[in-house]
Amino acid sequence: MRNIFFAEMLTSFLFLSIQYIKTFYNQTWMERYGEPIGADMVTMLWSITVSIFAIGGLLGALCVTLLTKLIGRKGTLLLNNGFAVIAALLLALGEKARSFEMLIIGRFVMGVDSGIALSALPMYLGEISPRHMRGSIGQFNSILICLGVFTGQVLGLPELLGQESRWNFLFAFLALPALLQLCVLPFLPESPRFLLMERRDEAGAEKAFRAFLGKKDVSKELEEVHAEGRAQNTLHMASVTELLLNPALRWQVITVIVTMACYQLCGLNAIWYYTNGILRDSGFAENVIPYIVLSTGGIETLAAVVSGLVIERIGRRPLLIFGFSAMAFFFGLLTVFLNFQDQYTWMPYLSFTCILAVIASFCSGPGGIPFVLTGELFEQSYRPAAFMIAGIVNWVANFAVGLLFPFMQESLQTYAFLVFLVVCVLGAVYLYFILPETKNKTFMDISQSFAKINKVPLVNKEIENELTIKPSSHSDSLLTTKICTRYDGYHNSVTWYIRKESMGIY
Repeated sequence: MRNIFFAEMLTSFLFLSIQYIKTFYNQTWMERYGEPIGADMVTMLWSITVSIFAIGGLLGALCVTLLTKLIGRKGTLLLNNGFAVIAALLLALGEKARSFEMLIIGRFVMGVDSGIALSALPMYLGEISPRHMRGSIGQFNSILICLGVFTGQVLGLPELLGQESRWNFLFAFLALPALLQLCVLPFLPESPRFLLMERRDEAGAEKAFRAFLGKKDVSKELEEVHAEGRAQNTLHMASVTELLLNPALRWQVITVIVTMACYQLCGLNAIWYYTNGILRDSGFAENVIPYIVLSTGGIETLAAVVSGLVIERIGRRPLLIFGFSAMAFFFGLLTVFLNFQDQYTWMPYLSFTCILAVIASFCSGPGGIPFVLTGELFEQSYRPAAFMIAGIVNWVANFAVGLLFPFMQESLQTYAFLVFLVVCVLGAVYLYFILPETKNKTFMDISQSFAKINKVPLVNKEIENELTIKPSSHSDSLLTTKICTRYDGYHNSVTWYIRKESMGIY
């Protein structure tokens, strides 16, 4: 989680330091070429610095399937710390080296780090969590993102690092937690599902389950994983192409794509463009605005924590539908208030209240649950490919918002938020009609929930051979042993297994 926390802190601090970074670009240009940098060139360099993070994130997402297959979930997270250290060095030393290229490359490497983390971490957390806690533990993703934004806002205050002489110091901090994780993470077990289903290491999986669950008897958990393994028609990890072409998983894939697209296109990133302007229109002094902006990070973190506490009671589906619906409602109000704020002195206060409400609505569900769902909607062999698809959609949509929103803002002005209102409404409607509830269900149960809409057989069909084996001991005298075959219409596969039953009951 270190990766996600500090990536968001870095992004938050980067926007708070925009003037200092642009000044650095101008000074470096002067030193190199003996003339001031043009306004268009500054804008272009800044745009590249911001948007290249998403390009790095996309590259990281594309690498996840291969990495998790070769070195496992924990191994991928360990390797990812190397990208964080490299990014920290480039970002921290760029100003000293008088090289804005180092800042741009550092942002790219940090994007790769985030792209890997946003796929590998939810995958790891989902596979090590008991099913009754899977949602709550998965929400740590969202909580750490929000806490990273809030921490960046705090450290960006003028009394701390929000000064021209200190803005680059924060970047060096990225290396410290990465080094700490390199020391601690090796002592945590690998994902037991990965060990059992992909490495066929039952002893290692049992040991990992015991470590994570804190109990000696983990036979129930092992049997659940074995049952999932028996239902899969292949032992190798499916590719993205295989996942996309599998008709039994069609609506799971569509659901992940829609949810991840709405996660980025719902307009939260656009909110940050307006916050400072609305506060200025409200009459707040420029030196007071950074302290008021802290309320946005505080509300964001609080909403994410509350969501993590209630997700196992309320469920994923209601929180997602409520979050997108509430965002659409407050985007509508915000559009109205922005159009009347020049006529009434108190109207900007209502606009800022709507901004806080949009942020809270986002973090109540849409801010973290999409990552939880991606891990829950797919069984083991399809999960890495599913996270790759989710990551591609996430980062492409992120890049699109950063690229297109300035043009939307220029052409639509305050009505730009109506575009996000439509996205939120469409997302809520889709989830209402398509998404089943996944809380406290096994991965097999969740897969079967989509069987009807995917038009595949709902349950397995069993065909038993009329072969009865005599009891091998006195303790088995009341049991019969049958060699059976199970046809799984969901995966179009047949598996053999042995079953013992009471003689008088069967």
